[in-house]
Amino acid sequence: MNSAHGYRVPFQRRGSVVGEADLAALTRVVNSGEPLSAGLWRERFEHRFQELVGARHALTVTSGTVALELAVRLLDLGPGDEVIATPQTFQATIQPLLNHDVKVRFCDVDMHTLNMDPDMLESLITERTRAIILVHYGGCPAEMRRIMEIARRDGVVVIEDCAHALGSHYHGVSPGALGDIGCFSFHSTKNITTLGEGGMITLNRADWADRVDRLRGNEVDAVYVPTGPGTRAEPPLLPWMKFSADVYRHAVADIRGAGTNATMSEPAAAVGLVQLEALNGFTERRRWIAQRLDQAMSAFPGVRLQRTPEQSRHAYHLYTVFITAGAAIRERFVRSLDQLGVEVQLRYFPLHLVPEWRLRGHRPGECPVAERIWFEEHVNLPCHPGLTDEQVDYLVAAVTDALEQAYGASADGRGRLVAP
Repeated sequence: MNSAHGYRVPFQRRGSVVGEADLAALTRVVNSGEPLSAGLWRERFEHRFQELVGARHALTVTSGTVALELAVRLLDLGPGDEVIATPQTFQATIQPLLNHDVKVRFCDVDMHTLNMDPDMLESLITERTRAIILVHYGGCPAEMRRIMEIARRDGVVVIEDCAHALGSHYHGVSPGALGDIGCFSFHSTKNITTLGEGGMITLNRADWADRVDRLRGNEVDAVYVPTGPGTRAEPPLLPWMKFSADVYRHAVADIRGAGTNATMSEPAAAVGLVQLEALNGFTERRRWIAQRLDQAMSAFPGVRLQRTPEQSRHAYHLYTVFITAGAAIRERFVRSLDQLGVEVQLRYFPLHLVPEWRLRGHRPGECPVAERIWFEEHVNLPCHPGLTDEQVDYLVAAVTDALEQAYGASADGRGRLVAP
C-alpha cells in the first residue's frame, strides 16, 4: 500500500476548499474586538443554515458527534425502550445509545443505496420502539417518504444523521428537514468545514430547540416551574449578578441531566458562513467527478453503480461502487488501484459486528445484505472538490486499467469484456 502522502489521487482529507474568502472572514472576526464565542457570527451562521435546510431551528455545536449525542438526549430513553438503527454508518451515529439501557434493532440496508431498507424497517417496529436513527449514506438521500409514513403511524421519532448529506435533496427537501431531528458534521473531511470540527442540529420543535440551547450552554437540562409565595426576595443588584432572575423565579421539578459546553467559536462560525455560500460549487464538483466515474465503470459488467432515489440529488460525499463479480475480483481491483497510486477506502464496517455491539448480543447474519456487500462488493473511490482536472483524468484512466486487470480482459466499448 502507498503511504498516506504518496498517492497520486488521494482520498479526501479535506472535503471542501478553504480559500481567500475564508481567510478574510477570519481576519474580520479576529480584528473586530468582539467576543470570540457565542456572538453575532454564530447567529448569522445558524440563521443562514436554517434558511438553506428549511428547518425551523438550527443550532451550532462543536461536532457532529455532539449533535448526535444531544439528539439522543432529547429522546429521554428509559430501560426497555427500543431504537432502530442502520448498520452501515460511522460508529458515532449510534454510539450515544451505549450510554442507555435500550435495545437496538439493526435494520438491513437497500443493496442499491446502502440506506435503511423501508421494507425491513416495518417489521422491526414494536410497541417499545421510540426512535429510528438513519444515515443518508455517502450523501445519497434515504427513502424518507416511506420511512416517515411508518414512523408517523407508530409515533416514532426519526433522527437523520446528515453528516454526508449537506448539498443533497429528496423531492426538493434538504436532509435535516425531512425527519424530526437532523445532525450535521463540519469535520475537515465533510462537505463544508468550520476549521476542522463543528456540527449543527436542526429541529422543528421549539421545546427541543430550547433544551438543546440550554444543554450546549452548560445549563442543566431540567423541568422548571414558577416558584410560589414566600420565595427569597430578589436582590437589588440582580442586573449585575452572574445568574438571571430565573434563580429566584423558578424551581426545578425534575432533572434530566447535566449540560455541557458545546459552543462553536466565532471564527469557526464565520468560516462556516463563507463555506455555505460555496457549498453548491463544491457539490457540483463532486457530482461532475461522480459522473466521470459512472461513465467509465458502467462499461464493465460485474459493476453496479449506486442508485439515487427518484426526484433526488446525491451530494457524493462518498463515491461508492459495487464489484458484483465476487470478493476475489474486488480485491484485485482494489490492489491494482493502490499500485496505480489511487487511494481507496472501504466505509463502513457493519456496526452490528463490532465488539461493543456484539457484547450487546448482535451476531453475523442479522443484516445479510449489509454483510454481503461489505465483505464482497463495496468500494469507495476519491471524489472531492480538492481534486484537480488532471487528477480526475488520471483517476478515470486508473479505474479503467484496474478493472481490466481485475477481470483479466478489456472492455470493447459496448459493455462487453473480450480477451486481451
